[in-house]
Formats: sequence, C-alpha cells, structure tokens
Amino acid sequence: MFRRFLAAVVIVAVAAALLVVLWPQVFGLASSPVIAQVVSLRGLGASVALVLVVALTLAALISGAVRRFAASLAICLLVFTLVTAAVLSTRGFGNPGFESATDNDVTVLSWNTLGDAPGAGAIAALALETGAEVVVLPETTRETGLTVAGIMGEAGKPMGLFTTHYDEVSKARSTTVLISVDLGEYEADESLMTTSVLPSIVATPVDGTGPTIIAVHAVAPIPGEMAHWRSDLQWLSEACAGDNVIMAGDFNSTLDYYSGLATDVDATLGGCADAADATGNAAVGTWPAVLPALLGAPIDHVMTTPNWRITGFRVIQSHDGDGSDHRPILAQLSPAN
Repeated sequence: MFRRFLAAVVIVAVAAALLVVLWPQVFGLASSPVIAQVVSLRGLGASVALVLVVALTLAALISGAVRRFAASLAICLLVFTLVTAAVLSTRGFGNPGFESATDNDVTVLSWNTLGDAPGAGAIAALALETGAEVVVLPETTRETGLTVAGIMGEAGKPMGLFTTHYDEVSKARSTTVLISVDLGEYEADESLMTTSVLPSIVATPVDGTGPTIIAVHAVAPIPGEMAHWRSDLQWLSEACAGDNVIMAGDFNSTLDYYSGLATDVDATLGGCADAADATGNAAVGTWPAVLPALLGAPIDHVMTTPNWRITGFRVIQSHDGDGSDHRPILAQLSPAN
C-alpha cells in the first residue's frame, strides 16, 4: 500500500513539474531560478523526455513489478513531448526565405562573438556577404570593431562605430555596433548606463530621421544575476518605445520570458515585434552553437517597432566552428508604408 501511495505521489509531482515547464507563465514562474534555465531549452527538454519515454516503455514491458509506475511516467513524458513539439511548431522550425530586397531595406546582422573569438576577418566577411547595414556585436572590443570597420570600408561599405564597456575585466564586457554611413550620421552616449551588468548601446540619428538602433546585451539568468536579468528585460521593454526603433543582440531570453512586458497586442517586448517569431524561425536555437539548432535556446533577437515590416530572418549555422558559442542571426527589414 505504501509503495502504491509513494508511486502516486511521484507521478503527481512529475506531472506537476512538467506542467510548470510547459506553461510557466500561467504560474508566474517563467522568470524564476531553475525554471528560467530549463524553459529556454525546450527542444532539448523534449528530446530528453522522448528518450525517457522509450526507456520507461521498455521497463514497463520487461518488468511487471514496475509496469504501472513506468507506464504512467511514460504517458506524462509523452504528453510533455507532444505539447512541447506543438509549442515549438507554432514558433517555427526555420523559414530562411527572404523577400526581394529594395533600396529602402535595412539588413541587420547580430553575432555575440564570445570576446572577439571568430576574429575581425570572419566577422567582416560575414557582414559583407550578407550586405548588413547594422552589425551588432556583443562581447566585441573596440579594437576588433575598428578592424572590422576598416575591412568593410576598404570593400566599399564604410561604417560608423560605437563601443561601450562598463570595465575592461574581460572582452566579454564590451558591446560594439557598426552602422552604415548610408543610414546617416549617428551618435551614442557610450557612458550611458543601460542594461545592468553587460552594456547595451543606444544610437540615435543626428538629424532625427532614421531609426534608433539599440545594440543589446542582457545578462544571463544565472544564480546571483536573476534580479539583474529581470531588470534588464524591463529596461529593454521600456527602451523599445517610440515610432522607429530597431533592437538587436543577445537578449539572453526566449519568447517565454516576455509575458507582461509588451505594450501592444501585436508586440513581443515593449512596442517591438520579434523578427524570428514573425517569420517562423523562433524555435531555432542560437545558443549554444555546439548543440543542433533545434535543441538550442533562441536567445538572440532582432526586434522592431511597427513602422518596419520583417521581410526575412535566419539563424546562420555555417559559422558554428568559428569560435563563438552563439550563432549569428540576420534580419531584413522593409519600411511598412
């Protein structure tokens, strides 16, 4: 009798835990320790659950002593796997198609370089290959940014450069953004306190006619930084406001964490919509690059205000061996009017 009671308690506890992981927003736990880390890796979680389903099913077939217990757990995990797959499918497993570009489009490339790891040559080559007008580089130093800008300038694509850091303890604490001179003259207060631990950059057009460009690096939701992580998401929500904003970079967060942070029914965060979500790419992981993309966490984003129409997005998987733990992302934005 006691064994049956204990087995029932374990099954209920497992089912409850799986339910929380499936819909943490319902319970107000999406930003809680442990849950925040687990939810970001939905694809990996579903894969692990499926392996456990197979193992428990075999155990139920082989041993009569654990048949009911193993079968019950297998059913819970199978439901979890199927629902997770359904959630990910609504976000999109990858749609790399781009509409034909026009002269008024803005192409945005973002790549967290893990402290300059790929090198300036690889970064510049990718920026030139993709025709990026905005290149957002979290964890990239001014020195590397200057070299990238120099290579692009020599190739006929001159770029303005902004870099900020809160300290020089490590290269990872710098953020760099390059903006094509074709978009006009920009300025940025590089001493401005933005996100709490790792710096973001707010660059505004001098003549006031272009988009405000925000190069993002939010801190990761790790033990000891949870409060800073939540405040970073709140800051990003407030920063993406106005008529003309492009926000890109390492948000260290997936769509699951933005409940209550959108200011419009069609927005994802603040007044901005997520380019990956809008194009069917929001289940494609950008970190870590060592995992297959569909098992990783989609924590790098490009977001825009409604004056931009998102006409293409993709997670670039051809640079997984270049040294960074993040994959680059590319978005094409067209004027909505």
